[in-house]
Amino acid sequence: MARIVVAGAGAIGASIAYHLASLGAREVVLADRGRVAGGATSKAMGGVRQQFSTAAEVRLAQASIRFFEELGAPLFDQVGYLFLATTEEGLAGLEERRELQAELGVPVERIDARFVDGLRADDVLGAVFCATDGVADPPAVTRELVRRALRLGVEVRENTAAQTLDADVLVIACGPWSAEVGAARGVELPVRPLCRQLLETSELPELPEDLPMVLEAESGFHFRRRGDRLVLAMVDPEPRWGFDEVVDESLYGDRLERLRHRYAPAAEATIEGAWAGLYDMTPDAHPILGEVADGVYAACGFSGHGFMQSPAVGRALAEEILGLSPSLDLEPYRLERFASDAGFPETLVL
Repeated sequence: MARIVVAGAGAIGASIAYHLASLGAREVVLADRGRVAGGATSKAMGGVRQQFSTAAEVRLAQASIRFFEELGAPLFDQVGYLFLATTEEGLAGLEERRELQAELGVPVERIDARFVDGLRADDVLGAVFCATDGVADPPAVTRELVRRALRLGVEVRENTAAQTLDADVLVIACGPWSAEVGAARGVELPVRPLCRQLLETSELPELPEDLPMVLEAESGFHFRRRGDRLVLAMVDPEPRWGFDEVVDESLYGDRLERLRHRYAPAAEATIEGAWAGLYDMTPDAHPILGEVADGVYAACGFSGHGFMQSPAVGRALAEEILGLSPSLDLEPYRLERFASDAGFPETLVL
């Protein structure tokens, strides 16, 4: 069987390597120029949701949620995702997305946001909740995938550039560095890095273990529980393109004000930690999946959604590489779509 080298040992690469081995591939190498789960995966928020705005993304998420459910706690806490709308326009968008998601079988429902103790809801015009969504530990999940892959015979090479290894098949799963790896094989991948940051609060006693991920539909501000603290994120006022992973402390005040407004138990919270990471963005915020040159496959450009979609992507791409019928339709994600106008932009890039 052909020697398959997977470039990138984050969540996507680890999932592909694991699924390749589980489907019978025997010469699989998972290589990373750094460490397992050491890049963008280590910085991820860890949200796992099915509430997307396009059918293609919803189906990817649905196929992935089953894997996370099997993992269970402490790797995955199925606490749900709560979207809030505070304007008529936001509410209309929320309802439009809810109808699409419900048609596809996502158990999303309208709900009174006051079911979350301490959540301010007097300015909320409507809310939707999906109880099967949740939050996970991205580095730990990735390491679990690698552990399973190792057990099946996958060779893991840390601190090794995949380009230096002999390969009959190369899978590019390097997140924001995928364009560089693709260029070395003569493939132009329209992927570029976007810096995003997360903030962590001081300790907040008695945070409920079932606190859902809370998101404001209009602003994109969202927060989740991680231990006895909250982690906050929001789109920056101006996009920060490039590889510089720099925290902008000037935004602390605004983010704390939003948190204190929305969640009373965080009234005395301060920011005690912060980090920045990279999204691998494509022009339409959808990933690039499948063969991009002879013997070269891509799984990149997830635009912030790679971790939550990694189980389904890993299996479907592994199936395609091995000549099997993919369990998901990968046609919407082909590189060739960028030769013309890409017609399904994702609007929920958080």
